[in-house]
Amino acid sequence: MTVTTLDPKTALVVIDLQAGIVAAPTAPHPASEVLARTAELAAAFRSHGLPVVLVRVTGLPDGSDTVAGRINGGPRPSRPRPEGWDVLAPELTGPGDIVVTKRNWGAFHGTDLDLQLRRRGVTQIVLAGIATSIGVESTARAAHEHNYHVTLAVDAMSDLDADTHRNSVEKIFPRLGETGTTAEILELVAKL
Repeated sequence: MTVTTLDPKTALVVIDLQAGIVAAPTAPHPASEVLARTAELAAAFRSHGLPVVLVRVTGLPDGSDTVAGRINGGPRPSRPRPEGWDVLAPELTGPGDIVVTKRNWGAFHGTDLDLQLRRRGVTQIVLAGIATSIGVESTARAAHEHNYHVTLAVDAMSDLDADTHRNSVEKIFPRLGETGTTAEILELVAKL
């Protein structure tokens, strides 16, 4: 679980650290710790002139733009989101950040994320956010398929359940990229 290198054109991609999601209980890391570590990463990336991408998930109030596929759980629950649910955590935002809005799990499908990264010559992404097994994993899989080098800041992400987080970190992520801690990634950013 060690990150070996960061490309000179690396971007930080932050998944769904927004009001309605950081308010939910998470495991194994509390959302407040994920936010603090991600804010450290974002500050380091900005200070080295590296892109920071803040991804948020949203949807129409009536849910009519949600994914329509069948699931084992029966009809998808329709629940209205409170006002401001999709507002990005203010401690993360900075001048020049790229904001990507998605309407499904992954940050690539149906968005301009790939275009934004390629325009800047990005060859590697560092991922952080909530939930590990949903938005982060979906985005990591797509990034790998889009031929980006993928690094996952495993202590700057969390899930709704510790076991699903652990499964992503131990079983899935090693097949998609490199995993490491915020501290390890910050050391590599400092060398760029």
